[in-house]
Amino acid sequence: MQIEFYKYQGTGNDFVMIDNRSNFFPKDDVKLIERLCDRRFGIGADGLILLENDTETDFRMVYYNSDGNQSSMCGNGGRCLVAFANQLGVIDDKTTFIATDGLHHASVNTDSIVSLQMIDVNEIQKKDSYTFLNTGSPHHVQIVDDLEHYNVKENGAAIRYGELYGEKGSNVNFVKKVDNDTFSLRTYERGVEDETFACGTGATAVAIAMNAIGETDQTSIHLNVEGGKLVVSFDKDNDVYTNVFLTGPAKFVFKGTIEI
Repeated sequence: MQIEFYKYQGTGNDFVMIDNRSNFFPKDDVKLIERLCDRRFGIGADGLILLENDTETDFRMVYYNSDGNQSSMCGNGGRCLVAFANQLGVIDDKTTFIATDGLHHASVNTDSIVSLQMIDVNEIQKKDSYTFLNTGSPHHVQIVDDLEHYNVKENGAAIRYGELYGEKGSNVNFVKKVDNDTFSLRTYERGVEDETFACGTGATAVAIAMNAIGETDQTSIHLNVEGGKLVVSFDKDNDVYTNVFLTGPAKFVFKGTIEI
């Protein structure tokens, strides 16, 4: 069977997009999804996303990591899916959709800048050397020296597979402060099991974590990721973060067909 796919990227975080409103895609075929995401034997992507019908919102997001397994929320993937839905004519410039972590609001402008509302965050674990929080996916956030030369894959894997987070593991973000409203980060993503060019839930986690531990007093924070720039904004009341928005580009790359 031939399937039609679209390729999108958000600050270098890239995804295979499939319109599955007719429910034709074999969703439980882990090996197929892994192959489609493979950069040598497939299309190549950090993840695969299905756009599906939903009875109460504009569409449903179903996200798979590149290992073929369905996973928790992906912020950049969500932003790219909004751009995809816009390209298909499913939505105009504003939308609500459902994902694994609940309801999301989003908007897209003519320059393909997508602003996506993330979940509220009300539980943050502040430790001496790191911060842990869930922004739709679990994230370990740690400030390091010499971020540019840091071995993200080796050190990220050690934390992800270590005793700290058990069998489920965690995404791992290494951070450098640039100034009061700007931070650089590099992310090791579980499910990809490597560093990615960007991670939307990771950028969101870093922005909130840096505010929570007093590294910034700003509520609109610029994040430099390997694939570009993102902005995270939020409202803060004590240690509760609401109206959290992740904003950045979501670009169409190409469209094609592949035999499965």
